[in-house]
Amino acid sequence: MTRRLLPLAAALALATTPACFLSRNQLNTSLDEAKIQALAPGQSTADDVLDALGAPSDVVQLGRRSAWRYDHSTGKTAAFTILIVTLVNSDVKTDRVWAFFDENDVLTHLSGTFEADEASYKMPFQD
Repeated sequence: MTRRLLPLAAALALATTPACFLSRNQLNTSLDEAKIQALAPGQSTADDVLDALGAPSDVVQLGRRSAWRYDHSTGKTAAFTILIVTLVNSDVKTDRVWAFFDENDVLTHLSGTFEADEASYKMPFQD
């Protein structure tokens, strides 16, 4: 009889053991703010932007003009499991840069947001 209860007791012990995990995900390579600040609207060309930042995530044609979008995101996930309940919290932050070019492929506008480094691990019950 005790041999039959041993696997059941082991399974019950595993099922009631609390657990937690952390996960980190990144999409695309990080954007170097120093390289972006070195680009000058009216002077830098599409080739300069390509050399500094690499291939864009997306290209939008605006008539004879174009816009390139660069993205980098970091996601951090924390989870806690007790009994059969799992609580999960994910925080995803993104860096995004837009570069606009005229019909001669000269940079006209450059703007961006940088938040990917601000992604944080928090347990689901934390604010």
